[in-house]
Amino acid sequence: MIFASDNWAGAHRSIAERLLQESTGFAAAYGTSDLDRRIEARFAEIFEREVSVFFVATGTAANSLSLASVQRPGGITFCHSGAHVIEDECGAPDFFSGARLVPVEGETGKIDPAKLSKKIAGFPENAVQHGRATAVTITQATEVGTAYSLSEIDEISTIARKNNLPLHMDGARFANALVALDASPAEMTWKRGVDILSFGGTKNGCWCAEAIVFFNPEQGKEMPFIRKRAAQLFSKSRFIAAQFDAYFENDLWLDLAGHANGMADRLRAGINASNSARLAWMTPTNEVFAVITKIAAKTAEEKGAKFYEWPVPAAAPELVGANETLIRLVTSFATEAADVDGFLKCLAA
Repeated sequence: MIFASDNWAGAHRSIAERLLQESTGFAAAYGTSDLDRRIEARFAEIFEREVSVFFVATGTAANSLSLASVQRPGGITFCHSGAHVIEDECGAPDFFSGARLVPVEGETGKIDPAKLSKKIAGFPENAVQHGRATAVTITQATEVGTAYSLSEIDEISTIARKNNLPLHMDGARFANALVALDASPAEMTWKRGVDILSFGGTKNGCWCAEAIVFFNPEQGKEMPFIRKRAAQLFSKSRFIAAQFDAYFENDLWLDLAGHANGMADRLRAGINASNSARLAWMTPTNEVFAVITKIAAKTAEEKGAKFYEWPVPAAAPELVGANETLIRLVTSFATEAADVDGFLKCLAA
């Protein structure tokens, strides 16, 4: 009953087997192999346009280097106040980009458009003392399991375009959001005005596979140097490409995300039917947030369940009672129905 994080899951068998196949023989290094080039072309097929792709090892690297590619001196990047880039990356985006992250509030993990416009207005181009607006980043799916609708992405990108700011998407759980919205990769990104995407595979069955995708290749012309300087240019990058090769074959990546989301749906349904738990808010992806009794939490932990206690939102202190706790449950491609049912039995007990 492992619900701590989808990062706790291993690698899907098909991806592990593909890595084993690639482990023999020789191939050109530093992203120049035939396999690297083929997977770069596969990204273009998936997104229905020419793109520029750069493999990196972690989501933090993908986010930090993406933002670094569009910065200028005194730069300000706007993100949601609870976004991973500002809360959980140890200042890496600031360090690699030289820019500051400025938080923008918004309900259910999503930037409020009106508040974004107001924040941007506080950093005009000639504001030498305060810095200048240089980028906007959104997280899809969000840190609290929600997903921006296509129209919501449109609204954010319209504001970014009005202010001549590139729009970056942190897609650590990109596939989960995509399946939840029943959209195409193109519809959820560049057709909505997204300029740069951190494309995550690690949380969805890969071993270690992340990519930075530029929807305007010209915009990524400096990335080879930025990536090298950040120690993210792998000599044997074909092993990242090999993971993506298996990941994309026969739409495995969408099947894995669909399974994770489905297991989360099973959890949501069971929690809704429970007398000792309730959903804190609705989510369509593989993250479930629930308020459960402290006794139920202890029982579940004693029976081997793994999950994280989650901070109670400052705007809703009444969400959790004195004898309750807020928890996050994350399903993955490896979650089984028995895991979900076992956890729900703990709640019933």
